[in-house]
Amino acid sequence: MFTLLTRLAPRELFLQQAPVFLASLVIAELFYKFHSFLLETGAFLGTWFILDGIVSAVWRAFIPRETGGAGT
Repeated sequence: MFTLLTRLAPRELFLQQAPVFLASLVIAELFYKFHSFLLETGAFLGTWFILDGIVSAVWRAFIPRETGGAGT
């Protein structure tokens, strides 16, 4: 978590991670009723991981990356 917060720029953190975090939190709150804090926390983190992977893949597929080269 510390690495996530320190390595991402604030703009990237709010645009990419905050919506995925909130969606995962809502999913966990509505659907995960394991009556165990540890299981629900693990399911929440797993949901966040999977949704972030999906969003990252879509982001890479539709947002062109800057090459940074002068000749391209």
